[in-house]
Amino acid sequence: MSYTALYRKFRPSTFEEVKGQDHIVQTLTNQISANRIGHAYLFCGTRGTGKTSVAKIFAKAVNCEHPVNGSPCNQCDVCRGINSGSSMNVIEIDAASNNGVDNIRQIRDEIQYTPSSGKYTVYIIDEVHMLSIGAFNALLKTLEEPPSYVLFILATTEPHKIPITILSRCQRYDFKRIPIDTIADRLMELMEKESINVEEKAIRYVAKAADGSMRDALSLLDQCIAFYLGQKLTYENVLEVLGAVDNEIFSRLTRSVIEGDVVSCLNLLDEMVMQGRELGQFVNDYIWYLRNLMLIKTSDGAADMIDASAERIQALKEEAQMTDTDVIMRYIRIFSELSGQIKYSSQKRVLIEIALMKLTKPAMENDISSLSNRMAIVEKKIESGQIAAAPVNIPENRQEEPKPKKVWEKPVPSDIQEVVNNWGKIRRHISNPYKSYLENCRFSVKGEDTLLIVFPPGTIGYEGCNKPEVIEMLTNIISEQIEKQVKVEMTILENNQSFHDYFMEVVSKINMEVEEEDF
Repeated sequence: MSYTALYRKFRPSTFEEVKGQDHIVQTLTNQISANRIGHAYLFCGTRGTGKTSVAKIFAKAVNCEHPVNGSPCNQCDVCRGINSGSSMNVIEIDAASNNGVDNIRQIRDEIQYTPSSGKYTVYIIDEVHMLSIGAFNALLKTLEEPPSYVLFILATTEPHKIPITILSRCQRYDFKRIPIDTIADRLMELMEKESINVEEKAIRYVAKAADGSMRDALSLLDQCIAFYLGQKLTYENVLEVLGAVDNEIFSRLTRSVIEGDVVSCLNLLDEMVMQGRELGQFVNDYIWYLRNLMLIKTSDGAADMIDASAERIQALKEEAQMTDTDVIMRYIRIFSELSGQIKYSSQKRVLIEIALMKLTKPAMENDISSLSNRMAIVEKKIESGQIAAAPVNIPENRQEEPKPKKVWEKPVPSDIQEVVNNWGKIRRHISNPYKSYLENCRFSVKGEDTLLIVFPPGTIGYEGCNKPEVIEMLTNIISEQIEKQVKVEMTILENNQSFHDYFMEVVSKINMEVEEEDF
């Protein structure tokens, strides 16, 4: 006897076997039990979520001689005939290959005859959105006033392509993507029936790769079992068969990107290519990894939303502390754009290499997010002491004498000086656009405990920052970072004013020249 694929062998035959669509199963069984059966149904949803299977079960249930709680018994002659495909009560039509007016006219001619057995003649039209406009128009009158013994079940993955006149005559049921836990539980149940030894971690990865489709999960699992026939199916085996990448590789890649190590990133990519990993799948999986990283960075309770081990969650938390939220969002944007480009490209590796270079070298882009990434890199180097102030070269033949600065008698309060010395650290916690507004400001002191932020003339930063809520935010950030309370005030220079004539400058580590290559 020839081998039967898992998704065909274990196709649900009763409503109880349908997984992940409880809201639809409950409604249909209630209709059957109460004899409130409609004449036209529309089943919508992505591939492999059970549309056709539920349609066949429903067709059996409405014709079953001995239904059990609205579900078919699978024992009576009608049920056995439908299961074997010999019954004339259920007629399946593939609209992708039978989409003309003549095909629908044939249905209109056939429905004049009552069923030879059972109560209903059920027409299941799969991929109904493929029907032509003429075919839809021919179907319209039949759907509006069908005979009492005729039942239509339309199935589609693209309901937006169906005319509203058809939609309004059907009861619509939307099939949801099946959760990973539900798919994994079902796969483990079937593997026990098949007496196949499989790691739970391998099953969960297959369930995740199926993207909510039970049929895809069974097909992928079938492929993995066939490759390692007679052996225990492990997580590493599944990764190898599906051309997928382990999360440990993503962790190493992310840390290399944050550190700006282009060579390590390209070496990791070369390692994956040599292992035969599928590059399109790698891009999509890495976007998902970055999504998890962003959740960890922005939410304290995000660990419950991520399907990963405790060790992987801890690694994500460490990586989240190494970078900023806007930088992670920039990473996601670059790889999302890459995902759309790579589908139709013959040079996938080159595109991925360019994307990795963009991640590690934000100077390659000129948008706001890249500028923020560059500033974050510079600030980190300043804090670690990797950047020193550039020496100021004064020409010897300079004839014009510098204007003498105003002499200030009072020393700078230690708290104010500490704020300015730690400004790079403080600025990292200020969100945009205020971080950009404060980029060119200078610092002075007012009274005993007030930091005076002075904006250059003609800048929009003063208007954007000189607001009570912004000053309060800045005061709170300063207090959290240096653990001291300092008042903050802001002012702006007039066009004819000189900073040193009116204010005492507080030297800041952040106000110094930085070579362009460091960006």
